[in-house]
Amino acid sequence: MAQEITAESDRYDGERTGFQLSASHRPDVIFAAETAADVRAAVAHAAGRELPVAVQATGHGMPGASDGGVLITTGRMDGVRVDPATATAWIEAGTPWSKVVEAAAPHGLAPLSGAAPAVGALSYTLGGGIGLMARKHGYAADHVRSIEVVTAGADLVLATPDKEPDLFWALLGGRGNFGVATRLEIALVPLRTLFGGGLFFDGFDAVHAWREWVAGAPEELTSSVAVIPFPDAPFVPEPLRGRRVTHVRIAYLGTPEAGAALIAPLRAHAKPLMDTVKEIPYTASGTIHNDPTEPVAAQSSHSLLRELPPQAIEATRALESNIIEIRHLGGALSRPTATPNAVGNREAAYLYAVLSRGSEVTNEHAETEAALRPWSTGGKALNFLFTAHATEENVKRAFTPEAYERLRSLKRAYDPADLFRHTHRIPPQGADEGP
Repeated sequence: MAQEITAESDRYDGERTGFQLSASHRPDVIFAAETAADVRAAVAHAAGRELPVAVQATGHGMPGASDGGVLITTGRMDGVRVDPATATAWIEAGTPWSKVVEAAAPHGLAPLSGAAPAVGALSYTLGGGIGLMARKHGYAADHVRSIEVVTAGADLVLATPDKEPDLFWALLGGRGNFGVATRLEIALVPLRTLFGGGLFFDGFDAVHAWREWVAGAPEELTSSVAVIPFPDAPFVPEPLRGRRVTHVRIAYLGTPEAGAALIAPLRAHAKPLMDTVKEIPYTASGTIHNDPTEPVAAQSSHSLLRELPPQAIEATRALESNIIEIRHLGGALSRPTATPNAVGNREAAYLYAVLSRGSEVTNEHAETEAALRPWSTGGKALNFLFTAHATEENVKRAFTPEAYERLRSLKRAYDPADLFRHTHRIPPQGADEGP
């Protein structure tokens, strides 16, 4: 039975706080769920009292903080079951990617996981999922077989492309708007190792070298670049301390010999401050991006681009206190998928993001988006919208106009009272879209 936690409990603050510290939920009651039955009870409680519902597993991509209502925490629902015969896995609502990767590895299999192993696998996948093998295999959402979900009526439903196909389509891309997903069945890919790691260059100019290099990259390579101002602190590797560093991230699915030849032009660009690229087990894939594991307060904005000319890169040269990240998209991400889903903006070639530390939304976000507008598709990636930038207008831009209207129609069918509105909100048809 789910534990009910209210503000009077000494467990309240710890339970409601997730990875993103820029904002935290402040519900009337928290249901700390351990089973799908607990989730059903929590949704029934909320529906019977007309209370809005928020859901949190790890809190990495929190779209906004709820004030009042019900919060369902799913971090205790972290089971994984791998079926090597079918190369699939069932994952529960709060399972981090690290547990899925570890469970699949003994069978020579790997999930289409993201760069940060601590991120919740289920919410990541329902938001699309641009992972370390994305250019070869597409979105994580493209490889979902089944979704177990608690609907607004507190019913436990299994949605597949053949059974409840509309709900299945809407959840894959529409994320938490249509219910609380309690389990996913996902396809795995055969993989034990990859050629991956990071090249760290002093200063900003290596971003241009990366841009030229990825222009002819094969689909077996998924790569990104980040410009990071490292503090002069003991926890930072000595070669990087106190420097503004360009970190080129490499995830290549070919042989180590082919990988070494592929990245030779980058290694020849300038002598790296650090070079960690080598053959690694997929269980070590989190070392490629080496994202923070401790909770942080941050704001992030992004643009999806059709192309990446030198002028676009130069738009952020002067942002020396911000983290800049550019991800190379295309490949399988740009193609239609056999698994029907609502994930949009497949035509984008690059994702260009600016991250600022702290809770304040600084001017650099709007200024960068304006500077990149000449090359922008106008779209957004749902999983990269959190806190202040997870507005309804930005959520709308994560879908094609046709998909967005279909999502609004299905929202009216599955959640007409807008119970699940503390998410990347898609208003039901007939309701106000908000400011």
